[in-house]
Parts: sequence; C-alpha cells; structure tokens
Amino acid sequence: MMGSMRSIWKGSIAFGLVNVPVKVYTATEDHDIRFHQVHAKDGGRIKYDRVCQVCGKSVQYSDIDKAYVSPDGEQVVLTDEDFAKLPAAEKHEIPVLEFVPSDQIDPVLFDKSYYLEPDSATPKAYQLLAATLERIDKTALVHFTLRQKTRLAALRVRDGVLVLQTLLWPDEVRAVDFPSLEDAPTPRPQELKMAETLVESMSGDFDPGEYTDEYQIELQKLLDEAIASGTGKVESTAAEPAEQPDAEVVDLVAALQRSLEASGRREGESAAPKKKPAKKAAAKKAAPRKSASKSTASKSTARKGA
Repeated sequence: MMGSMRSIWKGSIAFGLVNVPVKVYTATEDHDIRFHQVHAKDGGRIKYDRVCQVCGKSVQYSDIDKAYVSPDGEQVVLTDEDFAKLPAAEKHEIPVLEFVPSDQIDPVLFDKSYYLEPDSATPKAYQLLAATLERIDKTALVHFTLRQKTRLAALRVRDGVLVLQTLLWPDEVRAVDFPSLEDAPTPRPQELKMAETLVESMSGDFDPGEYTDEYQIELQKLLDEAIASGTGKVESTAAEPAEQPDAEVVDLVAALQRSLEASGRREGESAAPKKKPAKKAAAKKAAPRKSASKSTASKSTARKGA
C-alpha cells in the first residue's frame, strides 16, 4: 500500500486499555519544482555559511545550540539536554484523550496530515478502532509527539485508513478584527437573491481530480523548452497585454446580472438538474464559460497547500 513511502515514526495508539501498534507516514507531498540560487553573472551556485558573529569562524551544526532572547534583551541558551527535561507525551505512544463531534473542530485548526498503518501481524485492534470511528461519526483527540514537540491532533478515518491530523493550539490562530467590516452595509434582498442564483448555477460535486496546478505545468513546459534549446536559458517572448477590467461594471447588481447572463441564466430562473458529465480521458477539467467579470476565480489552478 505504501509503496516507496517510508515511515517516520513507530509506536502505538493508547485507546483505553487497548493498544494499537502503528507506523506513521507523511500523508502529503509538495510537487512544486525546486530551484537553487545562482550568481546571475556566471551561474555559480550560492552557498551559505554558518558564521559566528563573535569569533568570525564557521560553526558545525553539531556545535550549535538554541538561544532565546526575552523582550528585555536577555538571552538564554538551551542545549539538547535542557529540552529533554521538558514535559512531553510518551514518545512512542499516541494517547486518545476524548472523542468529540467532528463538526466541532474548526478547519482552521488543521495543520499536517499523517497516515497510520497497522504495525502488527494481526491488526484486529486497528480495524476495530477504525470501524468504531466510522460508526460513531466522531473524531478522536490525541496527543502526538514528533521531534520533541507534542501536538494536539485529530484521529479520523479516510477510506478505511486511520489518519492523524495535527492541530494548532488555540493561541496559534490569530484573532481577527477588521474595522472596515464594522460599518459595512447589509446586502440588499435583490443582491442576495441574485448571488444565490449565481452560486446555484456554479454549484457541483467536489472532485479534486478535476483541478490542475496550471502554474507548475506551464513552469515545467518553460523549463523543458529551455533544456531543448541547448542554451540553458529561457528565450524572451513579447508579453501579452494584460486584459483591462471592465469599467462599466461598477454596480454590484449589474455585475451579478452580467455574471448570470454569462452563465446562461437569468434572474428568477431555476437551476436545471445538473447532468453527470461523461468520464474525462484527461485529468484536466474542461474550461467553463467565463463571465465578463474577472471576479470569478478559475477552477484550473488548485490552491497550494502551507
């Protein structure tokens, strides 16, 4: 199942008195094309050196400790031994703290995701926990310690596999207070009606396979062309003039009306039942008809994940 994936952690889930041995795998990966910095003049690669500001000498990573500077300018240096003394959950145990309704966890708290594979010749306890979570439609809150850092995490099931998602602590989510919203006008009934009609005309079932990262595709194409040219550089081409915004669209209702007309709908029309599209040969979704206003985001570029 895991193919070339390698586990980054081994231990067990403590589910009451039940012990569930597991291996942990990183669930996501970054597909962005990697670059390194070079000297623009001669293409030489840029290297960085860890230099001590006191003695001026290069310092090996093994000789580096961590320092904290207080708001008053006081510095405290901590070694690995100091960090080892701090309280942390058992390094090889994922204790279940409690079970909570899944819809009570705000998505903004989700951080990183990990797959859990049973690490036992008879994974009965693993299957029992997974089946239980699916039946009760609840999420298990657990503690998970990785690289000497203990996080709160959510344990749930995805396609029969246990998934652990670390959560941010509440004080890691910034409070928001935008003065510009305090005196914002309430939308008019006509605006709400038209906006809801527009949303309905653009609605469908979520299929992540229909979305592609156009930026990475075009970037790879650019690199391939540069390699094929044998120069190692991108040939300059005349940039297409940027499309200017429509100056006539100044009223919100007018913008909504034009968006509806572009989608083939009129105000007050009910949405026709959406037919299931034929299975596509390619992963890329066919380009939808775009509105004259550029406020509607293209579906072609998937949002990158933090």
